[in-house]
Amino acid sequence: MGKLDGRVAVVSGGAQGIGRAIVDKLAAEGAGVVVADIDGEKAQAAADAVEGLAIQTDIAEEDQVKSLVATAVEKCGKIDVLVNNAAIVPFTPWDDIDFEEWRRLMRVNLDGTFLMCRHVSDAMRPNEYGRIVNIASNSIIAGTPNMAHYEATKGGVMALTRALATELGGHGITVNSVAPGLTSNENTDASPHANAYDFGVSLQALPRRGTSEDIAPAVAFLASEEAGWITGQMLVSDAGMRYY
Repeated sequence: MGKLDGRVAVVSGGAQGIGRAIVDKLAAEGAGVVVADIDGEKAQAAADAVEGLAIQTDIAEEDQVKSLVATAVEKCGKIDVLVNNAAIVPFTPWDDIDFEEWRRLMRVNLDGTFLMCRHVSDAMRPNEYGRIVNIASNSIIAGTPNMAHYEATKGGVMALTRALATELGGHGITVNSVAPGLTSNENTDASPHANAYDFGVSLQALPRRGTSEDIAPAVAFLASEEAGWITGQMLVSDAGMRYY
């Protein structure tokens, strides 16, 4: 018996990295998983691995989000869990951030999260049940350099989480967030962020690199019945990193 038996979960950005680990974990806990990702081929591979459903989606396009929700409900009967994981994670010094780059991050990381919450919460309301888990970041606490626009989006995600928890609680829907620290996966390993692994570990209470599989259990918990009395919160999953 898994803690998510009989539940249907939609995971954005579920084709790789933290999102793929979340897909695998939710499926292992018994959920039927819908993998939504802009990369249709990788989404299909992730879905095939858990006998789930893949739907290629640009979460920043409202028509595509509406289609995703309609298809998920049609094929799966309902949506119980939404995990908003899709995001752009940049490495851009402040002096190099122009308005176009700022809007690029806002479009996916914040607008996309809004659109997914907007339309999936509407699908949850008739069932008077739902779990929304937004992926934030510990960088909004740490003030990590070269990520100012990213941190602005993730700060917005946390503020949205708190506000939606208040507005949706009367419909049996909880809204929480998980804030990972620097996490080793195929995306981060190939980026400039990989150069900070050793420094990050030096600030942690647990002295090893975090992986995507370290983040997924926190998401599964907040997506479950066990977290029914928890809402509007940010669970920081970063090995006890200190921010000074």
